[in-house]
Amino acid sequence: MKGSPYRHVFLHAVLMSYIGIILFPLLWVLNSSFKTNKEIITSPWSLPERLSLSNYWNAWTGAHVGHYFTNSLVISVISALTTVLLGTATAYALTRMDFPRVSKLFQRILMLALLVPAGSLLIPLYMLLRGMHLYNTPLALILPYVTIGLPLTVFIFSAFLKSISSELEEAGIMDGLSIYGLLWRVIIPITIPSLVTVFMLHFLSNWNEFMMANLFLAKEKFRTLPVSMVAFYDQLNMNYGSLCAAIMFSVIPVVLIYFILQKRIIESIRS
Repeated sequence: MKGSPYRHVFLHAVLMSYIGIILFPLLWVLNSSFKTNKEIITSPWSLPERLSLSNYWNAWTGAHVGHYFTNSLVISVISALTTVLLGTATAYALTRMDFPRVSKLFQRILMLALLVPAGSLLIPLYMLLRGMHLYNTPLALILPYVTIGLPLTVFIFSAFLKSISSELEEAGIMDGLSIYGLLWRVIIPITIPSLVTVFMLHFLSNWNEFMMANLFLAKEKFRTLPVSMVAFYDQLNMNYGSLCAAIMFSVIPVVLIYFILQKRIIESIRS
């Protein structure tokens, strides 16, 4: 029966099982980050004998996680914000301004860009960044991240803007707002839930990206956290507790940002 309580119990049981499977590795790493090497090897499933932040301190200072963490955070935030701002402005121009042929041409170009795998762009981007003297600089990641994320952002906001009535903009024009005033004072406030969701999408993608970060940033001082995680095993001298602490540092920003912005994300999903 469709409304049977057993059906709801079964669905909730399946959902809770799925959540448990997803969270188990994260909880195990969190638990191990407070243990010593001896505890992790002899009793990997038990709770730590005492809570200590020594592993986190060792990872943050000894393995220079703090430096790589800052690099990843700056690059990911700047790239995501730039992508959202440029995508919003581009989508607004394509959907609201009367350039039918140009708009269709740009939409087709963006659609073709969505079909191009990011991996196929590595060699051309490498040569381009070398020629522009941007190799081994933060812009070597920021510019490709923005470029790759822009087509999807434009399509998402174009679909959202088409559902918004133009009466609000007409009222803004009557009040003397310019095109930029309409965008910042009318469109942006309405689309904040979608802006937050797209920002989270690009931030997660940029934060976890490895291939371009490994290829375009050879200097250690510019390396991001995902690239540095590969070398942590040797840097931490088989210190599994500190290695787990370093992994937690890569997870903490994502969890914090989600909890801070979860209200906006839920509003975007409901709308």
